[in-house]
Amino acid sequence: MASASREEGALDGDGLGEPWYVEAFRDDYLTVYPHRDLESAREEVAWAHRMGIEGRVLDLCCGFGRHSLALRELGVDVIGVDLSPELLRASHELGGERSISERLVRGDVRGLPFGDESFDNLVNLFSSFGYFGEEGDRGVLSEVVRVAQTGALCLFDLMLPSTIRAGLVPESRRETDAGLLIERRSLEQEGRRVVKRVRLEAPGAPAREWREDVRLYEPKELDELFEESGLEVTGRYGGLNGEVFDEAASRQVVLARRR
Repeated sequence: MASASREEGALDGDGLGEPWYVEAFRDDYLTVYPHRDLESAREEVAWAHRMGIEGRVLDLCCGFGRHSLALRELGVDVIGVDLSPELLRASHELGGERSISERLVRGDVRGLPFGDESFDNLVNLFSSFGYFGEEGDRGVLSEVVRVAQTGALCLFDLMLPSTIRAGLVPESRRETDAGLLIERRSLEQEGRRVVKRVRLEAPGAPAREWREDVRLYEPKELDELFEESGLEVTGRYGGLNGEVFDEAASRQVVLARRR
């Protein structure tokens, strides 16, 4: 892997520990976010499947495989890849109609462990893009284009910057099965990044702290980035049910073809 740029180095934690995208996805992720489950994943992939996400599909940043399993239940020949060994191990707890664990692979999205043109289509769901700085994000798209066949449909489910800025909640607290979860949110770099600082206070244990730091891409910025990388945007929607994309949209769901 190439050495990190200065911006990427900052995102990776300034050399003071593990990168944020390693620390944020530990075992307790599933405990503090229990609503991110198989049932919701089934609803979220149904429309994507109808839109043509079928054949041999790569689930990029698959986490513990809930969307991979939901696609597998629909008969899709899916392979999931994620960096977090903790989340990948948790795939055994999903249940469902089929096993998915043997179809999940550990890997870095900036250097995917697959051959050229290995997949008919690809999905990247639940705000799993914008982690590595603009150059690093270009590297991710370069890998997407490399492993996708010509004409492959690539679906990206991203945050919509205008919606995030308008509805940002600076701080929230809630009790979880793992303890008190305190989340503090802010916009940085003139609103181009949304940062969430998280503290989990569990009885009888040291508090654990981590952060999430994601680049917000405006639709025009994303179109340009995709175009540079070899992806042609063919549609933009306001959610994973094909909702109309407008100022009131909750998400930015982008469909693109690999040129």
